[in-house]
Amino acid sequence: MQTIDLEDFKKIELRIGAVLKVEGFEKAKKPTYKVWVDLGEELGVKKSSAQLTAFYRPEDLVGRQVLCVCNLPPRQVADFMSEVLITGFSSSTGGIVLASCERVVPNGALLH
Repeated sequence: MQTIDLEDFKKIELRIGAVLKVEGFEKAKKPTYKVWVDLGEELGVKKSSAQLTAFYRPEDLVGRQVLCVCNLPPRQVADFMSEVLITGFSSSTGGIVLASCERVVPNGALLH
């Protein structure tokens, strides 16, 4: 594993946001959702293409807070522009388990 210094870590904008809307994404190569996340007043609503279908239904995600990397360049996924990366962990079965926050915090809050 490569180590980084604190200044490298500070370059990553990890922010929390609430999921507003989720749709299936049939044009994606792998089972994926289109997700809209409210990242607070400063960043507003951002879109993400997220491979969360193994453990989550759309209705399970709406209203949930998710941890996002907000300063990666936008990425075109089929006909959808993904603007943030929703973070999670690989499970032993291969699905993604969301990284989350222990308590509700304001949307847009920065991870320290």
